[in-house]
Parts: sequence; structure tokens; C-alpha cells
Amino acid sequence: MPDYETLRFIWWALLGALLIGFVVMDGFDLGLGAIFRFVGRTDEERRALLESVEPVWEGNQVWFILGGGAAFAAWPLLYAASFSGFYPAMWLVLAALILRPVGFVYRNKLDDPRWRNAWDWSLLVSGGLPALLLGVAFGNLFLGVPFHFDALARPIFTGGLIDLLRPFALLVGLVSLSMLVMHGAAYAALKVEAPMGTRAASVGRAAAVALLVLFSVAGLWIARGVDGLHIVGALDPNGPSNPLRKTVELASGGWLANFHAHPAAWAAPVLVYLATIAAWFALRAGRFGLAFIASSFVQAGVVLTGGIALFPFLMPSSTVPKASLTVWDASSSQLTLFIMLISVIIFLPLIILYTSWVFRVLRGQITLAHVREHDGSY
Repeated sequence: MPDYETLRFIWWALLGALLIGFVVMDGFDLGLGAIFRFVGRTDEERRALLESVEPVWEGNQVWFILGGGAAFAAWPLLYAASFSGFYPAMWLVLAALILRPVGFVYRNKLDDPRWRNAWDWSLLVSGGLPALLLGVAFGNLFLGVPFHFDALARPIFTGGLIDLLRPFALLVGLVSLSMLVMHGAAYAALKVEAPMGTRAASVGRAAAVALLVLFSVAGLWIARGVDGLHIVGALDPNGPSNPLRKTVELASGGWLANFHAHPAAWAAPVLVYLATIAAWFALRAGRFGLAFIASSFVQAGVVLTGGIALFPFLMPSSTVPKASLTVWDASSSQLTLFIMLISVIIFLPLIILYTSWVFRVLRGQITLAHVREHDGSY
């Protein structure tokens, strides 16, 4: 069995990999949902756009479930603190995600423009709201979440939903929204014929420009306006999971410490810039498959940039910094991590193979002729 430190680091990397899997796989249907009503100008065009994601969105949700399951099994303190602290935001995200399948099922039940228009707006909300709020939650990690532990070691959250809507967190929410819109637009350009695909490519290029600007502003804000946390003294990576045994201080520019200590880490934000530029040019040149691949690298680069900046912190506390959860003091037992790792080694490749097979079977474009052919069969 690997030592405790190695297992903890592996599970931090796996949590990041599952988050990347979520934004790459489920991100494109969230992004497409946020724009399909504007990219599609007629009922048939909107139906074509929706049909490009209806067969795959449910399978893509597996990555979201895997991430929650990994947090529950490997990082129980993180699960308890985050799901209670972000409960109102989580409720809104889950409500939006539940609204999506309902919209898919009921939108075409009635051939009434008002009925379908109402469901189109609900589907737009079910795509755009999670894309924004998940970024807001991620942005709050850099600012610190107002929680502490009581005498019984229970995480106590002292804020509310409004407290999470701070300017920097909202900026990160816009970063998340713009990158997922770009991803969804690249997918739509690849999967749906013109004119919807052409319009989606234009939206994707605009979203790429917005992402470059917003990502740059967020980076400058972190460097100059957001104090990071710094662990004072040594913290035993093989020690027990007790967040209160460390000393933590605020440090100006602290969230850039890992990049200064390990110059190779700058590859993550550089990847974001290079892949975003590549996606923009690919969308302009009509190379939509290449654009989608480049956009996938953008999603990975953004998640890696945030994860590297925060490491080893998983959920910093703004009220009691020493209560912040880290990779080294918030995990399950060594045996639990090892057993879960064996499960991941067995089942994760199967999920990837099955997902690859599904997308291979569903390859090809959705056309307006196909929509007209199946008119009335919904």
C-alpha cells in the first residue's frame, strides 16, 4: 500500500481530473444551453441544437456525480463543509440541472410557440446558471469561505448566499461562463449544420475573447488584490486528519507561491492562453473539430491553474484561517483511500471507454432535414 502522503496527493490529482472531466464533458452542454436560444432563430433550428446534446447530457452528468462521490469518500471534511456552506448555491445549481431533463421532455409536447418559448428560456437558465454559479463557488475559495469548527469538530458556516456574491467571485463566475459558452459553441459548430453552426462559431470567437480578458483580469486581481493563505512551519503529510493542528497566515500574493516555487506550473495558465487563441483561429477557419479539442484544453488549463494556485488548500477559511482544509489534513483514512483507488483504477477506464463508444456511435451532424423528418415524433 502506498504511504499516506502519496495517497492523499493521488486523490487530490484525481479530484482535479474528475473536475476537468466534468467541465470538458458536461461543460459543452451547459455552454450550449446558455446560448442555443440565440444561436437558433427558428423552432427547427433550436430543436436541432438541442438534439445535439439530448442523447449525451445524462452520461456527461456522470462526471459531476463522480466528483461529488470522490469528495464524499476521500475528503469527508471537504464534503461536509462545502455542501453545507454552499448549500443555497448548490440548491440553485441542482434545481437548474433538474430543470434541464424536464425541459428536454416537455418542450416538444405541444406545438405552441408560447409553450416552446417558455421551455427554451428554462433550458437557457438550466445551462447558464450552473455555469455561472460553479465559477462563483470556485472564486470564493480564493477569498476564503466563512466557516470554522465548533467544540465537536463540526464545520459551522457563518455566511449566506449573498455573502458569496463578492466582486472577485462574480468575476470568476464570468470566467467560468465564458469558457463554457466557448466550449458549447465549439461543440455546436461541430455537430450542427449551417446556419446554426456558423452562428455558434461566431459566438464561440466572442466568448474566447471575453475569456482571455476576464482570465487576465482575474490573474492580476489575485496577484495584487487577494491575499493568499500560507502554512507556517511544517505540516506532516502523513499526519492525522485534523485541520486545527496547523498555523496559517495571510500573505500578499500568496496564491502565486506555487508558481514562483515551481516555474513549470506556469504551463497551466500559458495553456489557457495558447489553447484559447488556437480555438479562436480554428473557429474562424471552420476547423470545428480542432476548435473543440483546443477548447477542451482550455477547460483543463483553467482548472489546473486554479488547483495549482490553491494547493495544498482545498477549502480555505476566511474567519478562522487555521480551520482551512488542506490535502494533508482533511482526507479519509489511508486504508479508505487505497480501497477507493483500486475501485477507480477498475471503473474509471470502463467509463471512459463507454463514453468514447457513445460519441463514436453518435458521430455526425444534426441537420434541419433530420429535424423535419422526425417532426411530430416527440
